[in-house]
Amino acid sequence: MTEFSKSQWAKTEFAQEYRDSADVYIVERKRLFEILKSFYKHFVASKSGNNILDLGCGDGIVIHELLKIDDSIVATLIDGSEDMLKKAAERLKGFNNIHILKASLQEILDKQIALQNFNFIVSSLAIHHLSMQEKTALFRTIYSHLNVAGYFLNIDVILAPTETLEHWYLSLWRDWIAERKSVLGIKGNDYDDIIQRYKDNTDNKPDTLDEQLNALKSIGFKDVDCYYKYGIFTMFGGKK
Repeated sequence: MTEFSKSQWAKTEFAQEYRDSADVYIVERKRLFEILKSFYKHFVASKSGNNILDLGCGDGIVIHELLKIDDSIVATLIDGSEDMLKKAAERLKGFNNIHILKASLQEILDKQIALQNFNFIVSSLAIHHLSMQEKTALFRTIYSHLNVAGYFLNIDVILAPTETLEHWYLSLWRDWIAERKSVLGIKGNDYDDIIQRYKDNTDNKPDTLDEQLNALKSIGFKDVDCYYKYGIFTMFGGKK
């Protein structure tokens, strides 16, 4: 994994561009949040005061979405970007039981951060920055910090299993961006280079969905599955 301080995410302007543009180039972003909330209501929300961890929380939008359906949750948000955490604090101002911690996934893997146990652990578009070996190690850490019957859910990008499928998946992504630009009235070439920038960015280390599902199963997760998929964008996880 690229050391966080040397990654693009340590740069304020990069983080700002992501926040400004996420609804344009994250495929089906709003639908992903609706599926996340459905998952939470179906599997987690049977009791109040659920203890939730958001790994790579960015500007706090995932926890903010969950608070819309359960304002009793106790949430811990972790991210390596001070700028992102500042925005998360602003977004979640006024909510109780919100704990914000500056730390990278690398620090978590190195066991520099003491974590408690949680009923639900979620991550969104963060874990693909790890190598497969590091992903497996993080999945194992997540498993060890879930309460029995707790769930892990990951929203992320994945590597297509073949070059032929990757060409199609990236075409779907281009079509999505073009549609969003049309809907939002965005003119010119803005966002047209996003896919190439994603491919060229060495911070991105996506692995196939099968590899990651198999890693979860090998660790001991149950009910492991892909819960949603649109090209390279996916949601998957399992239960302890």
